[in-house]
Amino acid sequence: MKNTSLEWKSANEAVNYPESLEFMEARVDAIARHGGSECVWLLEHPPLYTAGTSANPEDLLNPRFPVFETGRGGEYTYHGPGQRVAYVMLNLKDRQAEPDLKKYVWLLEEWIIRTLAKCDVAGERREGRVGIWVKTGDTEAKIAAIGVRVRHWVTYHGIAINNTVDLSHFNGIVPCGIRGFGVTSLQALGKNVPMYHLDRALEESFAEVF
Repeated sequence: MKNTSLEWKSANEAVNYPESLEFMEARVDAIARHGGSECVWLLEHPPLYTAGTSANPEDLLNPRFPVFETGRGGEYTYHGPGQRVAYVMLNLKDRQAEPDLKKYVWLLEEWIIRTLAKCDVAGERREGRVGIWVKTGDTEAKIAAIGVRVRHWVTYHGIAINNTVDLSHFNGIVPCGIRGFGVTSLQALGKNVPMYHLDRALEESFAEVF
């Protein structure tokens, strides 16, 4: 890996989705063309739904919040207050001898799993189901989502971890097109995790994984 500078940004107020997309696209271009600093941006959005490139219109059950088309992979997801979104802009050509998108997604999963472990939650991968899952009684539920896009081998979009989010807001969609399983949050699992603590866990785990 080459020496790369990494900027951590954190938004104190909810960021509108078009604003975040504009920032990411500009930063990706700067990284790809001008050697700009890589970036991890921690933020929350106002309530909204985003549709990935594989989104099925039938999975938009009740568009009670604004819906944004996005170029990331995946299907429909919800973003809103109490959910920590981490947008990750990294240059895979500098970080990997052979740029590998599947490996990158695995690393994002590992990042989430290690972060949740610092919050005393056991997150797990599931074959054929994107995101990170936790066991809840006799079933399991999704606690974190992943959606990425790559341009010139520079990544953007990223992950979302449900902390204190209102889980009823997911009822307007079939999250990630996966039926038969619910969503959960740190709060719903009985974990009281201040957002600043979650952010610190994300930074520590990022250093371990990447």
